[in-house]
Amino acid sequence: MPTTENGPPVEQVVAAPTYMADIRFFFRPQDVEHMAAKGGIELGTYEGVKENALAIVAHTTPPNGDMPPDAEGKWSAERLQTFRNWIINGYPVGAATPVEPPPAAQPPIRLRKDITTLSDAEFDKLTAAFNGLMARDPGDPNSYFALAGQHGLPKKKCAHLEDRFNPWHRKYLRVFEDALRSVPGCEEVTLPYWDIATALPVRLQNPPLDKYVLPADPGAAAHPPVTGFFPYTTERFPAADIARNVTEFGVLVQVTTSLNQSLWGSFNVGGYQKFSIQAHDNGHGSIGPTMGNQRVSAFDPVFWFFHCNIDRLWLSWQTRVGATTIAGFKTTLGEGAGWFTGPLRNQLDPFGVTVDQVIEPQASYDRLELVSPVEGAMENLTGNIDAARTFAFRSDSPVSVRVKGIDRLNIPGSFIVSLLADGEPVAKQFFFQSDEPRTCEGCVNHGLVNIDFRMSQQKLLDRTLTVRIDVPGHTGEIGTAFPLSRAGNPTINARLLVQEA
Repeated sequence: MPTTENGPPVEQVVAAPTYMADIRFFFRPQDVEHMAAKGGIELGTYEGVKENALAIVAHTTPPNGDMPPDAEGKWSAERLQTFRNWIINGYPVGAATPVEPPPAAQPPIRLRKDITTLSDAEFDKLTAAFNGLMARDPGDPNSYFALAGQHGLPKKKCAHLEDRFNPWHRKYLRVFEDALRSVPGCEEVTLPYWDIATALPVRLQNPPLDKYVLPADPGAAAHPPVTGFFPYTTERFPAADIARNVTEFGVLVQVTTSLNQSLWGSFNVGGYQKFSIQAHDNGHGSIGPTMGNQRVSAFDPVFWFFHCNIDRLWLSWQTRVGATTIAGFKTTLGEGAGWFTGPLRNQLDPFGVTVDQVIEPQASYDRLELVSPVEGAMENLTGNIDAARTFAFRSDSPVSVRVKGIDRLNIPGSFIVSLLADGEPVAKQFFFQSDEPRTCEGCVNHGLVNIDFRMSQQKLLDRTLTVRIDVPGHTGEIGTAFPLSRAGNPTINARLLVQEA
């Protein structure tokens, strides 16, 4: 059998193959290029292989098969039957087989550590670098003020709630880290991460990492100008409140759920991207008023350590599913992959690079979260399944409650959606957005959003359920509560989740 670049050869028929464990390894880079040029057949993504499955059978079946293009790569009868079994079984995605972390790049790439494990000397260098950036004139493009201002006010460049979210922030971290290294004596500094599964480190509760006093008005240079943020000092909740919020917003559950996804997905559909953004949004809302406000969140020093952890989690997922290369990452893409390849949609403004240039790691981490899928875990359950598959309802099957069609363009800033049973909150999620979403291109492109709650039936049975939207700091007639009628009159979809049998 010929070998593949990404995985072992298939030497016998697999009765129940899945895309992630078996099928995606059938296509070498030269096969992908050959079929794309020959007939526009996409072999590099899950959705492409599924959509073109019958054509793939025709092109690989002897004696007239013309794919793969070389004699050495021709499919065996066993491989062809395995592929046919995949079609018959309903194109199952399956779970990726955990892989070993890739060997260190040559030359070695930067190593980022947990901030709590830095030596005193390393931490002193880090604080010197932050002090150096904060002391620079706000007009200096490498000042703390200017760099933080790329995210919200005044530049408003953040790619949020869209497919470029993780790639954009990966490049943003690299640019900020380069600026830290531009401070004399700090040339070897790397940006550490704060693992949000742990309490807010004491090191982030002392100067210069506890707060930032803005030296200029970030709204003055915005288009249109914005008032209310000068003078301004960043604010956070007490550490104990942050820990409680992380639990109540379900951040760690969302992190685990994201890491157990096989496909990339999208922010409003499913897969790693959706749950990663949920964990991100709820993390922002857990930390404090500044982090919960998209306009000024990056001015809080904790932003950088929080987002460094988000990038660590993304690299953890990439490593687990074999997506640390461009070809490997493409295999995880489903529908709507144009954001990755489209010449206009894949730009990471203002950094002058494209998405594909940051898929390969920009840094390494001292620890990755290489979780394995847990059979029957909530994240492996679904509300829909191909009719060709077998499935089961369990007596303890969790419930999915979706608040569907929230018109976020009418909501003035980040908001909290709460699910109440008999008037008592049983779940809540934080949605992170601009105070003026109609001026945000990404917001306008995705104006209607859904909020999903997954929980035990026992929390909801025989209880009266209601939904509430709150806007922190909102001064409406009924406090922070925002009328559902102004939020587009969202609907409720509720369903039991099924498990593949």
